[in-house]
Amino acid sequence: MDFERILAKKIKYEQNKSQIDSVTLSSYEKDFELRFTHNSTAIEGNTLTLIETKVVLEDGVSIGGKELREIYEVVNHKKAYEYLKKCIVENKPLTESIVKDLHAILTENIIVGGIYRNQEVRISGAGFTPPAGNEMYMQIKGFYEDLKYKTALNPIELAAWAHAEFVRIHPFIDGNGRTSRLLMNYQLMIQGFLPVSIDKEKRLDYYNALEQYAVNDDLQPFADFVAELEEQQLDEYLKLVLRRY
Repeated sequence: MDFERILAKKIKYEQNKSQIDSVTLSSYEKDFELRFTHNSTAIEGNTLTLIETKVVLEDGVSIGGKELREIYEVVNHKKAYEYLKKCIVENKPLTESIVKDLHAILTENIIVGGIYRNQEVRISGAGFTPPAGNEMYMQIKGFYEDLKYKTALNPIELAAWAHAEFVRIHPFIDGNGRTSRLLMNYQLMIQGFLPVSIDKEKRLDYYNALEQYAVNDDLQPFADFVAELEEQQLDEYLKLVLRRY
């Protein structure tokens, strides 16, 4: 990861963002929100296509032949992202209360959200087992403390760590993946970076990078993965700046 290069692009974008037409910028942000919702739910097995997701979210139309759970997943994800943006505007640091709120919104009408599990769980195909019982409670409490003191990590590394560590602990019975991707974007956005979306087609690379962290305590592969996504986002938005000249 060349963080200094990415940081320079972030600064350039911030300096020139006001020159981008507001309608254009809004359309890019709306498109991102749609793709983020589609990809984040699809990674977890949601079968709605991108177009079907768009129809549900923008037109409020239900899709025949789809499980009600799948409809709720995309509707809830949009609501959770809106809540995240509201917290960012208010410059609120990520806290346990916000994480529980995000999870409760994500799982509304599906399960009772915002409550830590008391069951042991296994992640299908993973080379690690999430902690259980008191150990899980200790680790999730430690997660929030560590968020404040991981000063050796740059903002992209911290965002990657927040995602990887949260999903390793797996504190909720369901919805940990969707929650952790929101937490990653929370940490990016609170530091002025752009949110990122992980394409469902890249899920194998994504899972492999997370596995390196969970099994070998090696954050670098996932941090590099997130950094590449961030740089791609910045490059896409910087093109809008260049078109002004």
